[in-house]
Amino acid sequence: KMTQQMRDLQLAQARKPPGPSSPNAAKRLYRNLSGKFRVNYTSFDEGSLAGRGEKEKLRKSYLFQSNAALFEAVELQDLDRVQELLKQYSPEELDLNTPNSEGLLPLDIAIMTNNAPIAKALLQAGAKESPHFVSLESRSLHLSTLVREAEQRVNELTAQVVNEAPNTDCSEKEKQLRAWEWRYRLYKRMKAGFEHARVPDAPANVHLSVASSSSVLVTFWEPLSVNSAVVTKYKVEWSCSPTFSPPLGEAVIDKLKNLHFTIRGLVSGTAYYVQVSAYNMKGWGPPQASVPPFAIPSNWREYDGRAPRRRGQAEALDHLLGQVKTVHQHCVCHEPCKNQPQSRKHSVSKSLKHLFHPGSKFLKTLKRGLYLTAIFYKDDNILVTHEDQIPVVEIDDTYSCLLMQDFLWFTKVSCMWDEILWLRQCVTVSQSSCSCILQTRFKMLLAISQMQGLLGIQDLGQVFFEPVKDKQGNILIVTLKEVKTNQTFESVRWVPICKLQTSRKSVSSPDEPTALDTLLISIQDKLAYHQRSSHALSSGLYLGYLKLCSAVDQIRVLVPERLPNILCHVKIRSNPNISREEWEWLQKMASVEEPVPAEPEAETSQNYLLQELQVAIKELMALVNIPLQEAKDFRLYSQEVLDFGGQVSFLLLLPPSDDVCTAPGQNNPYTPRSGFLTLPLQIFELGEEG
Repeated sequence: KMTQQMRDLQLAQARKPPGPSSPNAAKRLYRNLSGKFRVNYTSFDEGSLAGRGEKEKLRKSYLFQSNAALFEAVELQDLDRVQELLKQYSPEELDLNTPNSEGLLPLDIAIMTNNAPIAKALLQAGAKESPHFVSLESRSLHLSTLVREAEQRVNELTAQVVNEAPNTDCSEKEKQLRAWEWRYRLYKRMKAGFEHARVPDAPANVHLSVASSSSVLVTFWEPLSVNSAVVTKYKVEWSCSPTFSPPLGEAVIDKLKNLHFTIRGLVSGTAYYVQVSAYNMKGWGPPQASVPPFAIPSNWREYDGRAPRRRGQAEALDHLLGQVKTVHQHCVCHEPCKNQPQSRKHSVSKSLKHLFHPGSKFLKTLKRGLYLTAIFYKDDNILVTHEDQIPVVEIDDTYSCLLMQDFLWFTKVSCMWDEILWLRQCVTVSQSSCSCILQTRFKMLLAISQMQGLLGIQDLGQVFFEPVKDKQGNILIVTLKEVKTNQTFESVRWVPICKLQTSRKSVSSPDEPTALDTLLISIQDKLAYHQRSSHALSSGLYLGYLKLCSAVDQIRVLVPERLPNILCHVKIRSNPNISREEWEWLQKMASVEEPVPAEPEAETSQNYLLQELQVAIKELMALVNIPLQEAKDFRLYSQEVLDFGGQVSFLLLLPPSDDVCTAPGQNNPYTPRSGFLTLPLQIFELGEEG
């Protein structure tokens, strides 16, 4: 049944393009066709085709040619061409798992010729082995049939070439003979590869860890031996018994891009044993037990029954905000203030009139005061006014209050861009002792509304972590937002950043640039900061370093420039979960006053964590330029594991208590290398929440 197609090879070849006359001819064939493969068939003029049916036929023709080219590339062991086709077409378009007329798939040819690089590329693309090969005997029989019938065809063509007089037909027969001789050699090589192959060795570095209270994670490597055939799948088995009798479950992994598997639905507190085995065309190899040999699903919170810190907090805050809004709908501050002095009322009405007057527009130059500027960018372009200026509106032209308090308040307002109108209604401007602060903040809200109205957009983006100042008394609060789509705005247009920087004429001296000139000079750095601050860490457990420094009006935290929304850190491992046993061991370490307690037993999760921590601490100390001998006075924060969304968790490394925060004027003997900056603590908290 399996070889019935081969009995009439001429008929089979009528359905499939004839084999190439030689390897070089085959290579020329699909490389010449490759130019046609790249044609976008959807770009043809609809009128030039008979209709959708003819267009679909043309599309299928190109895909058929690409499938043939893939087979040829695998047979010729052309890795570059295989990768090119896999990148250019989807597995469905290539018919990656549809057998050819010989009952073979591209992956069959790759593994039976023992071409590991091509086989791995095909496996990662989702290639499978032929379903015809249900046993070793069926594969062996099929290969023997292919070799025998190819040999028979070679003999027939040889006899025809020898017996016939030279003519055009004879020349064509010689080409067919060379093609079949080449295919005969290919089938013999495949048959020899199968016969000499053996089952794979056991997978290497099978590591077991606790992923949660109901799951464990097993990771492994390919078998170290390179003599066996290509591994095409793995089997993970688990049991509550070290003898795996009875087994509890198994899973076959045939997607080999990442060699790991999470076993879910387990019982917390129960020990589970795991082993992994590999499979190739000769069958399953021996299983390899994991290290450690078992794992107990758990989480560090089970140590003392602690609930997640943030559970219900977002809902509670939303509820609280709703209550505040309800109260303010009927409060006196929501209505116009009738008892304000005439001068104050006139000032407020003037501001409101200016806001809604048709003449409201962006500023071209700065006078002494406080201003708001919004930077919207997309790729290498930035939004500017029709006068080629960065959008700027005035907040206060007589600003003299303490800036840092107002600036930090503004950063919190940036979390509520859609609520500015409501916030304006709730801010009461009075003549109390703190009226200066309230007046400034009310003007900030007015400026935000004006910027939103002029741009026609509510969300002004993220506030840059420090204002831009100049010696003339100007202060710029900068917001940054990346535009992902082709969005249009009112009163502004897109221009390349480099064009804006070169065309702007400075109105200040190089020694004393204005805040706008300073902003324009440093705009690339600010955009880079904004992009880096939105990056997220990959899943895993990290070791973070907490270092603060205080000033008169603020506390700042040390962060890396490449990821300013996260503390200085290094990755400990890819598994973010800390098990109950690991946390219990860390608690014992923290309670021991003398340096190092006895090391945990070998081949336990605690011992692996100790080794991972030792490596991470060395790497972190080198990163922040602290001599390793000083680390003996450092300590791990043992109150909790910092959890960020379940996929990222942190252990904190703290300096001695007297050195956690450097006071003003205090000398810090260990200055981090370049690549770090200090952010105001409130700004860092906003970035971390985002």
